[in-house]
Amino acid sequence: MKAVIMAAGKGTRCYPLTLARPKPMLKILNRTILEHNLSQLRGIVDEAVIVVGYKKEMISEKIKNRYYDIKVTFVEQKEQIGTGNALMLAESLVDDRFILMNGDDLFSKGDIERCIGHKYSILCCEVEAPQNFGIVYLMDNSFVFDIVEKPEKPESRLANTGLYVLDTKIFGLLKKIKKSKRNEYEVTSAIKELAKDEKVMCEKVMDYWIPMTYPWNYLEANVFMLKRMKKRIIKGKVEPNVTIKGDVYIGQGSVVKSGSYIEGPAYIGDDCEVGPNAYIRPDTVLMNMVRARGEIVDSVLMDGCTAKHSCYIGHSVLGEGSNIGAGTITADFRHDERAHVTIVSGNKVKTGRRKLGSFMGDKVHTGIGTLIYPGRKIWPGIGTLPGEIVLKDKMA
Repeated sequence: MKAVIMAAGKGTRCYPLTLARPKPMLKILNRTILEHNLSQLRGIVDEAVIVVGYKKEMISEKIKNRYYDIKVTFVEQKEQIGTGNALMLAESLVDDRFILMNGDDLFSKGDIERCIGHKYSILCCEVEAPQNFGIVYLMDNSFVFDIVEKPEKPESRLANTGLYVLDTKIFGLLKKIKKSKRNEYEVTSAIKELAKDEKVMCEKVMDYWIPMTYPWNYLEANVFMLKRMKKRIIKGKVEPNVTIKGDVYIGQGSVVKSGSYIEGPAYIGDDCEVGPNAYIRPDTVLMNMVRARGEIVDSVLMDGCTAKHSCYIGHSVLGEGSNIGAGTITADFRHDERAHVTIVSGNKVKTGRRKLGSFMGDKVHTGIGTLIYPGRKIWPGIGTLPGEIVLKDKMA
């Protein structure tokens, strides 16, 4: 069996994290999203066709032509005009039933295996805000009869996760569809036509599906996988007078210096330097070569970040190679205790989070004493002045 993985998009709603990389190249506990999904496909497929586009070289150089026992073939979508167009590019490379999946969300092997038990299927998930998703409507509580993108008044909470089991019949239907209101060729348009003649089974998520739409979803994905770790692994060096509580991973070549306090679950990658006197609180992920000393909670610091001096990083994501000046504080809580709203692509978006910090691109530098309002985003390579208060997103 083969899989077609759609990984060509720019991921604009996940800016600034995706300004320097395709979304499938974001790392979850030191493994990219694409590698995670390929690992879930092992034992199910023997070949994966990956549709690339935006910064395609980063994907092809990372995955190359094989992922363990899965052969990998790349096709390029030069113009991002929809999932239907992306799938059409793989027409000559599939000749039977196949799996089609988004390359930038996290899926589980168990859910994929249940989907392939049907001739045609779609993986769905109950969501709390159906107006933000493509919503699936069923007949007989089992089979698809309609899919509506972001309905204003949804009558179902079943979201389309972007994972399907199809066969070559879909290509004939794709050739007949027209562009949607979003001016794209949508694979769901062809699936709705397929459902008129065939039974397309809705399988519901039993393990997990983690959509990676916004920057805070990336933070949540790391925390989700961190909580599944449920063990303590220490490969690096822990100096005397260090307190470690709970499930903590410390990678090879890393050093936790005297006086530091680590509360799990927490992940510290390879070649990191933590402390002295660092306070690493739960749900913190430090990738590789991170140098951290301040107080960090529920945050992801990507490769090569430095937050050595007294600072507070909470509910935030810091891009690769960023340098956090002494006294930098990411504010994360509203005085009225309501959920945060932030700006994405010029529009206000409800995050659903009561605590939300800052999201920084690669190689951001903050001056000493920088104060950052909740939900603010800083584009790659941008710095702040000493004592600056970041009230609005800082974009290039």
